[in-house]
Amino acid sequence: MSVIKLETKISAPVERVFDLARSIDLHTKSASESNEEAIGGRTSGLINLNETVTWRAKHLGVRQTLTSKITQFERPFHFRDSMLRGIFKRIDHDHFFEEIAGGTLMRDEFDYDAPLWILGNLADFLFLERYMTDFLIERNRLIKEIAESEKWREYIG
Repeated sequence: MSVIKLETKISAPVERVFDLARSIDLHTKSASESNEEAIGGRTSGLINLNETVTWRAKHLGVRQTLTSKITQFERPFHFRDSMLRGIFKRIDHDHFFEEIAGGTLMRDEFDYDAPLWILGNLADFLFLERYMTDFLIERNRLIKEIAESEKWREYIG
């Protein structure tokens, strides 16, 4: 079991940041290097409680499909997406949002169990945790960039 924890300070209202974080379209843009695309469930717009999305992407040279569901939702302070199907044994990604002076503190807790038992644990130690951390940092960098500009209107109107 591994947990990646990140904090990002964003100079934008908490409601805007919350909605950008659940935007399928923004996620697709942030994951463009892996050619990630939504192919099932909610495939565009803002995902909500009990909705699913199925992603297809190429990560670490392997074509993968992953389905996740929004299992907790308290707008604009928290939501959780949990993997239903995919290569990992388990993923629960909690997104927390807190109003702070000058904007929003966005916190991620990405809790997962690597695939492939002992080999997966070794891969996690050697490179997987770093890869996933970098993936989330890039996603958060893009959320921050868009939330702090007028581009946010393209994603949440």
